[in-house]
Amino acid sequence: MEDLYPSRQNNKPEILKRKDPVIHTDRSKDNQAPISKEQLDSYERNGFLQIENFFSSQEVTDMQNGIFELQDSSRDVTSEKVIREPQSEEIRSIFHVHNDDNYFQKVANDQRLLDIVNHLLGSDVYIHQSRINYKPEFSGKEFDWHSDFETWHVEDGMPRMRGVSLSIALSDNYTFNGPLMLIPGSHNYYVSCAGETPDDNYKGSLQKQKLGVPDHDSLRWLADQGGGISVPTGKAGSITLFESNTMHGSSGNITPYSRNNLFMVYNSVENALVRPYSGGKERPEFIAVREGAATLSGIR
Repeated sequence: MEDLYPSRQNNKPEILKRKDPVIHTDRSKDNQAPISKEQLDSYERNGFLQIENFFSSQEVTDMQNGIFELQDSSRDVTSEKVIREPQSEEIRSIFHVHNDDNYFQKVANDQRLLDIVNHLLGSDVYIHQSRINYKPEFSGKEFDWHSDFETWHVEDGMPRMRGVSLSIALSDNYTFNGPLMLIPGSHNYYVSCAGETPDDNYKGSLQKQKLGVPDHDSLRWLADQGGGISVPTGKAGSITLFESNTMHGSSGNITPYSRNNLFMVYNSVENALVRPYSGGKERPEFIAVREGAATLSGIR
């Protein structure tokens, strides 16, 4: 398959224009969408959308209990799915929760979420990746600037920009506790990064990403084009949907307030993974779902 978004093929970064639509359902059908035209406009323009108070207080409590129960039960577990900080045994992320945990499987299939992502992607969807990200008080580490699609394209073989990431806030997000930061409009440009991808790069990149991280000049250009950086703050229970190519990252957390979230990636069933464009071997199923790419049916 033709590589429309080459990256990590030489030592010089390059900025390419997006070749895919942002919203894959015909905009003439906005009146059938589960969110408003204004919200669709904002998502298409900026590459992300926050919806506050999406989940009820009871649902938030249930999800909070769920992520901490998983954290406690995983403390002494040796598994590639449990990612620890590079300089400590603190759990940074737990992957594949939509598959391994019955409760989070139900969350992933929540019909309210599927109605939105199905409309944005113009098709049925499956979960490409899921994880819980923990950023504890005082010691939570940063996530470097990156476009998810660049990694999924190069290392997983995701052909086109037809996926959407969903972050469910499970603690209050302030401007100071390492919240998600996004560059508005960055989804319209693809940063082809420098470097070459070694096999099993994921073993290091899930702790500290080095490849697929844009150079400073490209980041500055994107931020200048988009008018700066957006930090969606809000209470636990808010959701942030962001397009697969939106540039994002987060700083470390040295405050007394933790920042935790449930992260799920919905990919169109019409955008199934092919061979990794890096030419390397496929990443494990818990990072990039292939065999378990089942269409989500929804739970109300």
